[in-house]
Amino acid sequence: MSKYVKELVTRDIRRRLEGVEDAVLVSCVGMDANTTNELRAELDEKEIRMLVVKNSLARRATEGSSLAPAFEGATGQVAVCWGSTDFVSLAKEVVRLDKDSTKFDKLVAAGGVMDGEKLDADGLKAVSKWPSREEQISILVGQILGPGRTLNAALLGPGATLNSQIKSKGEDDESASD
Repeated sequence: MSKYVKELVTRDIRRRLEGVEDAVLVSCVGMDANTTNELRAELDEKEIRMLVVKNSLARRATEGSSLAPAFEGATGQVAVCWGSTDFVSLAKEVVRLDKDSTKFDKLVAAGGVMDGEKLDADGLKAVSKWPSREEQISILVGQILGPGRTLNAALLGPGATLNSQIKSKGEDDESASD
């Protein structure tokens, strides 16, 4: 490949990855075109983008960016995945496809970069076990609402007990007068 063509490809990769802070690297070497398209469609449902690149060109394109550590030590052809609602959701989906799917048996999660720090495959699997953004929000909301529920029960409990005793006494008085 000539220097001119390399520069054009590098510029295109840089443009496509502009604004991407966190990404996952996967290897899909050996996948046929139909399977790759099915993989892209499945990832697209989760708003995840995938770009297959030669690692040396990607290394040149991401030089000086937060994605640069991901390509250190990478060999051969890799695919860069980014998107989703947050990085944890992205990692969960890629690890799920790597581990569970017999359809995409050639897909291998190779690592990635999160907050400018390189992750290896084991680090990526560890991140995939973290709660996603939505799960963290639900945990936080539960923690915020918990004391309110306890206070509500403490305030309403004695009143409800008193109300049931008055109602019971009233029913006893009505049945005694009949």
